[in-house]
Amino acid sequence: MYRRKSRLTSRQQSKLIEFFVLGATARAAALVVGVQANTAIGFFMRLRQLIASNLPSYELSGEVEAD
Repeated sequence: MYRRKSRLTSRQQSKLIEFFVLGATARAAALVVGVQANTAIGFFMRLRQLIASNLPSYELSGEVEAD
């Protein structure tokens, strides 16, 4: 699991990840977990960046034919 130095407790981080997976908004997750909305928004953004950095990149090559 991705961990970096944070003032959030492990329980808060786990709950935020759980809400991220469920598709809840960051503001709603912040209310339930008990953190500031900007903290949850930043946490969700870092999760999205982590996911995007681990996805394979697809490069297109070859000829393109227009119809």
